[in-house]
Amino acid sequence: MADIIIMSSTATKKDIDNVIKKIKSFGFDVNYSEGAEKTIIGLIGDTRGVPDEVFKILPGVSNVISILKEYKLASREFRPEDTIIKIGDLKIGGDNLTIIAGPCSIESEQQLLKTAKLVQNSGAKMLRGGAFKPRTSPYSFDGLGFEGLQILREAKRKYNIPVITEVLSPEEVDGVMEVADILQIGTRNMFNYRLLQKVGKVKKPVLLKRAFSATISEFLSCTEYILKGGNKEVILCERGIRTFDSHFTRNTLDLCAVPVLKKETHLPVFVDPSHGTGRRDLILPMSKAAIAAGADGLIIEVHPQPEMALSDGFQSLNPEMFADFMKEIEPVAKAVGKKL
Repeated sequence: MADIIIMSSTATKKDIDNVIKKIKSFGFDVNYSEGAEKTIIGLIGDTRGVPDEVFKILPGVSNVISILKEYKLASREFRPEDTIIKIGDLKIGGDNLTIIAGPCSIESEQQLLKTAKLVQNSGAKMLRGGAFKPRTSPYSFDGLGFEGLQILREAKRKYNIPVITEVLSPEEVDGVMEVADILQIGTRNMFNYRLLQKVGKVKKPVLLKRAFSATISEFLSCTEYILKGGNKEVILCERGIRTFDSHFTRNTLDLCAVPVLKKETHLPVFVDPSHGTGRRDLILPMSKAAIAAGADGLIIEVHPQPEMALSDGFQSLNPEMFADFMKEIEPVAKAVGKKL
């Protein structure tokens, strides 16, 4: 069973083309990755029944590797080096610690512009804001929709800051892409396979949140849907899971997932301590723990007046808290070799 073909450093373009042609003759799609030290060609499809020897004998082939996991393209075997995602001058992954901050929901232009200025002045690199919000109750505020997107566009323009917002359905992807620098898929949509397939075909990074009932294997299998579509820029986000104890915290923040995901995959790993705990007093200590565990970034809910927020005010930091938060996490990041 052949899944990954590693080309030798002396392989010619003709050698590579011949390997790709051979792969396609079996009916497989190809994922091509040219790294600094070696070229890797992945076979996409059910490769059971295809012997390694078929490719080992081809000129320019150094090694053939079989991957028994369901998530082949996301695995470290496929890409040993970390994926680094670039948005303008911003680099996500590697030795960078990226802080994304902003309100759960976009409520008004005044609210978002005020938050955008706060986020930028405090040193965060990206603004978050929900235009479309999936809510448990149909009577809860579910966002301003496309009006909210236009407010997000104005904040992006005025403060020259990249933005991330959630997309709920395949039909909304094209409209959200016109504004967002990163498309977010929330916990409730992790298993929305049509949405995963749609964002797999776009040329924008995707942040995928783990569903609150999902195993890590299920999380990575859903990630594979996006990668298989051709979109190689995926950020994984741990945001808490459901357990038997919900009295003290909204969810159980599974920080064990961070080093596991960093070992299993080459993709950047973020943590959302706001949803993970549901308590503003726990955001700072859990953020420090997430950084120490190896997280590449954090998503923090920030609101000018949390007590007036239309959604998730209880887990949002106010301006003073967020300014202190950024100062507090800096030495932790430095201690583990990360830079803000």
